[in-house]
Amino acid sequence: MRSTSPLFLLSALLTLGLGCASAPTKPSGPAVLTSQETTVLSQGITEAAVRYRAQVASPAPAVVERADYELVSDGQVVKTGSAKLDVHLVPGVPADISFEERAPYVKSAEDLARLSTQGGTLLLALRGTLVVRSGDQEEKVPFAASRAARVPRLPTVVVAELDGARYSPEEVQINLRLGVHNPNPFPLKLEGMTFQVSVAGKSLETGTLAQADSVEASATGVYPVEVAVTKDTYGPDVKALISKGVLPYGVTGELTAPLMRVPYSLSGEVKLNVSR
Repeated sequence: MRSTSPLFLLSALLTLGLGCASAPTKPSGPAVLTSQETTVLSQGITEAAVRYRAQVASPAPAVVERADYELVSDGQVVKTGSAKLDVHLVPGVPADISFEERAPYVKSAEDLARLSTQGGTLLLALRGTLVVRSGDQEEKVPFAASRAARVPRLPTVVVAELDGARYSPEEVQINLRLGVHNPNPFPLKLEGMTFQVSVAGKSLETGTLAQADSVEASATGVYPVEVAVTKDTYGPDVKALISKGVLPYGVTGELTAPLMRVPYSLSGEVKLNVSR
């Protein structure tokens, strides 16, 4: 029987050992989120801009190609989209990703009115999947993060200032300042505010104010209206009306903005000052 030499056995063992060393184990496992958040960059009465930020880690070289996402407001999907990212991942090192979306978060005038009455806060969320590619393999990593935002509230129209100056027994000048109160912690963009001013039941002045204007957060925008009460505007009974020293008035109209129509009706009395 032929015997195997010790030298041959040693050589075979060394060959096997070298073979194992030349084929290291390839890292395996899915990419994971190590942190994530949604922030509200800006907010209007019907739309908002939000940003999603996260850190992604992978055990192998990979690329976060894109994010397929939904913007969710108050539990309802208001927009879907896809954001190209192209972020390269180094094994074991978390990488930052982010994208932004601006969209209406209120779908209708009815939704806006409901939210204004409801008050409080609502959740704005970005959710979806991150598409990660490693070699010829593609995986989808789900994500979701939300942030509370103040519920939008409808503005109100008020009489900010009012006075009447009697120039003669047949002429009075009424100076009316209409205020638009914005109760929101963000600016309110307006399309316009119509008005019709009546004195003692007769319409004397109509028009539109605040066209393409904006009212600052938690502030009141003030818009002046001048109304002349004369024989030409009111009629032959103007002298008897002015002699009473008090003029009943009414103001009606509508405040408008995207998805917003706020009718208003104000009334009262103007006490006449002495002649100027």
